Amino acid sequence: MSNSQDQDKPKLQQVIGHSEDRFLGSDVFASDTRNLPPRNGTGTFHEEARDIDIYHKCDVAVIGGGPAGCAAAWAAAKAGADVTLIERYNCLGGLSTGGLVMWIDRMTDWQGNHVIQGFAREFIGRMPADGVAGPPRDDWGSQDPVKAGYWGNRTTAFHGIVCWAPTLDPERMKLNAQEMLLEAGVRIVFHAWGSRPIVEDGTARGVVFESKAGRQALMAKVVVDTTGDGDMFARAGAKFDTDIEEGDVHHSMNTSWILGGVNMDRWINWKVLYPEQLTELIRRGREQLGYFQTPYVSWRPDIALFLGPRQSGLSALDVDDQTEVEIRSHRLMEGHCRFFRENAPGFENCYNLQSASQLGVRHTRRLVGIGRIERKNWGDGTPVADEVGISPSISPKFPIVSVPYGSLVPRALDGMLVAGRHISCDANSHGFMREIPQCWLTGHAAGAAAALAADSGTTPREVDVANLRKVLRGQGAHLSDMDAVPTAAMGEVVAQ
Repeated sequence: MSNSQDQDKPKLQQVIGHSEDRFLGSDVFASDTRNLPPRNGTGTFHEEARDIDIYHKCDVAVIGGGPAGCAAAWAAAKAGADVTLIERYNCLGGLSTGGLVMWIDRMTDWQGNHVIQGFAREFIGRMPADGVAGPPRDDWGSQDPVKAGYWGNRTTAFHGIVCWAPTLDPERMKLNAQEMLLEAGVRIVFHAWGSRPIVEDGTARGVVFESKAGRQALMAKVVVDTTGDGDMFARAGAKFDTDIEEGDVHHSMNTSWILGGVNMDRWINWKVLYPEQLTELIRRGREQLGYFQTPYVSWRPDIALFLGPRQSGLSALDVDDQTEVEIRSHRLMEGHCRFFRENAPGFENCYNLQSASQLGVRHTRRLVGIGRIERKNWGDGTPVADEVGISPSISPKFPIVSVPYGSLVPRALDGMLVAGRHISCDANSHGFMREIPQCWLTGHAAGAAAALAADSGTTPREVDVANLRKVLRGQGAHLSDMDAVPTAAMGEVVAQ
């Protein structure tokens, strides 16, 4: 360990257990020790105006190729739109692939019903069998203690209930998403960073992006912001929220990594049989490393996933804070490998296999939309009038969560839709609406809506929600029965 790491004495900010109002148990660490000196920049620099070449013109421009962006591009193309997707990295999938967040969380409700389908089901259905680890269909919703205990140690049973929350091979996911989009007719642009939206008279008309070719413009009838941080809608002037729920992990950051050469079945058996020894191992790990994280299963029993010690008090919108997390995390990867090799059953022959190429960001901005998902409505269970998807709830205490189309539509900005972890919701709801399946859900809805708006020459807020629901159903999405939806004109809900 370097001296700078030894001097970094993080504090354990919260120990969060599973509860009816929290889902992911985790340690969150905070530290004031920094590895970079303060910046010394002052003043401003004037950038001269210049003409920018137009790279392409399309119906729908999707900015960001993470889970939401992939679903949006696929859905829009399937609905007949000419779609271009801009992605800053060299692969699709975002945090699920480049971020190594290969655990895909719950897509079933607490009775085992498959409520997040559409793109999500199509995507997983196309994965090779050896690239998917999770419970068989017959076990979804099971409360059998043996099954729940087994799958609970493999991140797919919670509150004593087996769920559909598989772990997927990240490399296979990259190829799977790429081929699905290419087959649908999507133009993919890798190694391109969407830098700012093009807005005229309060309406998004496209985006400016940066690549090795310099600055270029992508013109579109509808722009879908799936950057994860709301970069496009924020820079277009749309309102957003930044408040956080202090007792949740959703405001922390980390870089994930994986260790090879392990025996996860042996590790799980040991920690279940000897919980006192596990407690002592965690104590010594914190003592030696400061930040400390125990492993999760991956899609293979010989690979362990570390979602990185979750670090708070740092902003994913600040380049120095992002750098700080990366510096700490890459040191911790080496430190954890050594510690587990020397101390943990099943890790005697482990080695560093890979660190994530993308920073693990959970929260920065959330859209202020026409509609909003709020904690006060979790217990309602009544489908909203403009429902475009159904999400599992945080615990069996609550029914499913009906996702409104209005949560994807900016309050004032036209020509743009929003999907992914930055949709319109309160801080509590963000804790689960930011997960990968929920990003697939909202991306699917935004893409289909964008295609309808582009085809009809209307703004996204004018899209007829009844028609949108028909398109979504046709693409395999699971929605509430029409008889269960309030009789108020659904199109009027998002026109307010």
